[in-house]
This record gives sequence, C-alpha cells and structure tokens, in this order.
Amino acid sequence: MTDLPARRLLLVHAHPDDETINNGATMAKYAAEGALVTLVTCTLGEEGEVIPPELAHLAADRDDTLGEYRIGELASAMAELGVTDHRFLGGAGRYRDSGMMGVSQNDREECFWRADLDEAAGHLAEVILDTRPQALVTYDSNGGYGHPDHIQAHRVALRGYELAAERGHRIARVYQICTPRSIVEAGFARLAAAGKDFPFGGIASVDDVPGVVDDDLVTVTVDGADFTGQKTAAMRAHASQIAVDGPFFALSNDLGQPFFATEHYRQVRGEALTEGRGDDLFPAEGGSASASDAASDADGGAR
Repeated sequence: MTDLPARRLLLVHAHPDDETINNGATMAKYAAEGALVTLVTCTLGEEGEVIPPELAHLAADRDDTLGEYRIGELASAMAELGVTDHRFLGGAGRYRDSGMMGVSQNDREECFWRADLDEAAGHLAEVILDTRPQALVTYDSNGGYGHPDHIQAHRVALRGYELAAERGHRIARVYQICTPRSIVEAGFARLAAAGKDFPFGGIASVDDVPGVVDDDLVTVTVDGADFTGQKTAAMRAHASQIAVDGPFFALSNDLGQPFFATEHYRQVRGEALTEGRGDDLFPAEGGSASASDAASDADGGAR
C-alpha cells in the first residue's frame, strides 16, 4: 500500500460485529482524524445465533448462508464508522467460525480453531507489511470470554506481530481489549435503574462482559463520546446478531448490557507509555519500539 497516512491502526477480530461492540468508537475516531484504520476479521461468523425471526433461515443448521449475509452487515457497519480498509484473514471464507468451545464444530478441519498458527499468522503478517501499523489491537489470551475463535485470533495476532518483525516491521504498541471493572459496574447500575423501561428479557451480569480487568491494569482510554452515534449505527448494522435500544444492547440471549462509547486497552507489547494512563493508542512522534520491545507481555506471547 503506497502513500500511507502518518498514523496506522490494525485491529484483529474473530467475527463480524466483534469490532463494533469492542472498538467501534475508537475506529470511528481515528478514521475521522485521518488515520488508516485496518480491520482484519478472521471468520465470517457462520455459526452465530440469529436474532430476527425473519432471518432465522440463514442459520448454520438451516440454509447455512449466515456468513455471506454477515459480509454485508460488516460492510454496512464499516461504512457507518468511516473505515475503508477491511479484510478477511486469508480471504473471505478461508477460515470457518468454530462455534462455542466444546461443540462439534470445533472439530471441522476448515474451522479457525484448527488452523495452522504459522499459516494463519502469515496471512496477517502480509497485511502488517502492507499497512505498516504502529498500533495493533486484539483480545487477551482467553479471547475475552473463552470463545475458541477469539483465543485463536489472539494467538494469530501475536504470532503475526512476530513474523512481521522478522521481516522488517515491528509494531510499536500491541494492545488487548479490556474494560475497567468500575466502568462496567457503573454501566450495569444505569441499566438496572431503567426499571420498567428496560427493553430486553433480562439483565446480563458483570461476568458476562468480556475482558473486565481491575482499573489499574488499563493502559489507554480512548474517549469516543463524539462518535456514539456512529458506533450505535454500526451496531444496528449487525442486526442479525445485535439488538440495540438506546444506551443498551443485547445479543441472542436477550440479556441487556450497557453500551460504552469510551473504550479501554491494556498494552502487552512494545514501547513504554508515559507515566499514568494514556489517551492515545499511538506512540509519540518519533518514538521507537525497539528500545523497549523487551517489555513484559501480559499474556505470555503467542502459543
């Protein structure tokens, strides 16, 4: 890719909609500021549970066309966020959604969970060398909540980082997605206070939110308040998977969760931040990752 913008951000996600729920405001903010925001999605999300009854026929146990449908949803969501560089790992449909941990879909040869790590990471390394990002965002080592595709996305992201470094581009900062416990608890308090106006069948719990960490583990907080409308619109674009009502949303379990426009990250690789929590994923101009690349990796690296 030629004529790259000065700032370049890469996000690695497992399925369509993961990017918007976790990082939609961040993506919209940096895209609006002129940064190159590149999203790599590892599967089409073929095994997702469909919410609208009129789309139920798309499901894997019926027509098995949900993946194709979600390509369109993802394109619409990216248009809402202003993100123009979106790619599927190895090409659309190269790796199939593995389903939840412990189900028979985990054993399919084509599923992402069974993908050869170096092969999959090699596809990502090509994207890294093409876009030369300074910041990389993905999940923690448990994938946030134990989904096999999220765990594999974490492994692929870190291995891709290593392979690209071996070939000449070392990403300055690598982050895992997280949310401070105090913020999650406050969000659920707002949700409970909605009382009779609560739109869903029940309320989720703090334990249902992926990647909750103690507040002091957060490295960067990105204020996306000005992009709340764009994130909301992008979430609505993923209508097969997400139901949105005001400041709350629910997945297929119909349990409401709070909506967050301010998004949080924990740095796990690369150069050191200045003291205190930062507000920018990118290193200071002229910063060098190599000087402190030996910084500890909170997840122990790709395995």
